[in-house]
Amino acid sequence: MSLPAREVVTRILQASLDQDIDGFVALLAPDAHLEWPYRPPGAPAGLRGRTEIRAHLAQVAGTFVRFDRHRDVVMHETLDPEVIIVEYEADGTLIPTGAPFRQTVISVWRVRDGQVVFCRDYINPLPLIEAHAGR
Repeated sequence: MSLPAREVVTRILQASLDQDIDGFVALLAPDAHLEWPYRPPGAPAGLRGRTEIRAHLAQVAGTFVRFDRHRDVVMHETLDPEVIIVEYEADGTLIPTGAPFRQTVISVWRVRDGQVVFCRDYINPLPLIEAHAGR
């Protein structure tokens, strides 16, 4: 039996905090699509497939940001059992400068057969931009 959407998303958020690329990618469907409509300059608008996602995560791991903690996580289950909406604050560190930041996140996840097939991650890029600028 596959894991419910809530459990899959809980595990993927923990893998993000742990910087566990293999654990993160293992929770994705082979053709998963991750999307960031609002993002800091230079960040991709989206990634498709485990191979592309793994390559991107490996490239940026330890070089851009580290998420230290997720606070006030609220998961909203929807009428569609595949879809879950998550709201939280992400405390992190901008690795090049060591500057802390707090980012508000709302993300929409579609989980099918225990694997993420889609995520649209609405991050607030302003805290990252401000941390990079030293504000």
